Amino acid sequence: MKHHKLEIDFMKNHHRLTLADREEISRGLANQETLTSIAQRIGKDKSALSYEVNRDGMTKDTYRAHKAHWDSQRQRKKQGRKNKIAENAELRVLIHAKLKLRWSPQQIVHFLKEEYAEREDMRISHETIYSYLYVLPKGTLKKELLAYLRQQRKYRRKRKNRAKEPDNRGKIPEMISIEERPKEVEKRTVPGHWEGDLILGKWKQSALGTLVERTTRTTLLVPLSAKDAVSVRRAFARETKKLPQQMKVSLTYDQGREMFEHRLFTKQTKMKVYFAHPGSPWERGTNENTNGLIRQFFPKGTDFNQVSRKQIKHVQHLLNGRPRKTLDWQTPYEAFNKFVELET
Repeated sequence: MKHHKLEIDFMKNHHRLTLADREEISRGLANQETLTSIAQRIGKDKSALSYEVNRDGMTKDTYRAHKAHWDSQRQRKKQGRKNKIAENAELRVLIHAKLKLRWSPQQIVHFLKEEYAEREDMRISHETIYSYLYVLPKGTLKKELLAYLRQQRKYRRKRKNRAKEPDNRGKIPEMISIEERPKEVEKRTVPGHWEGDLILGKWKQSALGTLVERTTRTTLLVPLSAKDAVSVRRAFARETKKLPQQMKVSLTYDQGREMFEHRLFTKQTKMKVYFAHPGSPWERGTNENTNGLIRQFFPKGTDFNQVSRKQIKHVQHLLNGRPRKTLDWQTPYEAFNKFVELET
């Protein structure tokens, strides 16, 4: 009886583990942490973690968070505890539609809280969405929906490697260093300051220009006929000229040769260009993060010469129409328009 009660206690504590808990367990094991240390950090019982790690034939060396979570959810399903999404067709259709727009589970959850505040049947957690996706049977639907989830790079490239790139860096005349950029830009309190970059296509033979406003996260995707300095300057100037005057103050860029004509760009747009230090992508962190989001739509190997302007602008619209946690769940469009209205 005592052993049976102990197993029941393990199972109760085990079922309280979330995907985030399991990811912490997996990371801890990879870093050679003890189960005691991991349990203390996530606020769980060591015995429950021992049961979790060693169940279903797994070991400390073979434990994987998503597989363990999937197995757990599948077991719960067998026990009659169905996922709320699987039981609610209206909710399921809405979630599928938002995922296809590349909304994250957190963005979907916030939307449901705002739009269906009075309906408990439409209220879920982002954990429930992940659980639903991972317990779907293998097939086209599961593959399609999982592909919509945001893919983020796990690691930065080593800085020493970045610093070695570069015969084509540091040769731009009359560069203005990011160190001379006003401090207000760093604080994001004043809008109109942008970060820019190129996303290279297949075999580096084509490219897409990206411009991101630091305060509102508004993104401009710039179709390019070529990636030389003249083509980039003309295309960037053409896009930024459409902006309200108060929303085009400066542009922070890396030391890529495509910005060789920065002085002419400034003359045409009135936007001062500041250059980040070589091999320092974190100085344009907003742009780097946004490029990761853009890769959801245009993965590595995309030939941008085969992508129409209409397709590019459609993706731009999707990015700016998604609510962002960093904007207190406003969309970039909403945040941008608020600043414009304040100045008019």
